[in-house]
Amino acid sequence: MLEPLSPVFAIGGGLLIGGAAALLLMLTGRIAGVSGMFATVMRIADAGPPWKLATAFILGLPIGAAITSLLVRRPDIEVKSSMPLLIAAGLLVGFGTRLGNGCTSGHGVCGIGRLSPRSIAATLTFMAAAIATVFITRHVLGA
Repeated sequence: MLEPLSPVFAIGGGLLIGGAAALLLMLTGRIAGVSGMFATVMRIADAGPPWKLATAFILGLPIGAAITSLLVRRPDIEVKSSMPLLIAAGLLVGFGTRLGNGCTSGHGVCGIGRLSPRSIAATLTFMAAAIATVFITRHVLGA
């Protein structure tokens, strides 16, 4: 098995994500944002990619993860949060994604790559909120 926590995997993963996002944009003119693709699959989006493309994209995420898990040693993961807290966090992320017109993949990977001012502002907001959340939970609340 290959060791997953190495700079080679980080660089390779970044290149694959960026390359796939660029290829999708060049071939279809569509942004590879997961929330937009998911909204299209669920038929709650006003506009977006064709349903078949979005479905293939969304199904490819867990399939790609499963294939990777066969080739790469999985790190030990310990979830310490309660299920209600995880559900609430997921719902808040989903709400924020719709409110911000996109998720970290759409804004952070695709938007910044296109030098979109809206995406740069959104990504800075995501990062600031994440930094503040970690600081408060670890250093103020001691969790």
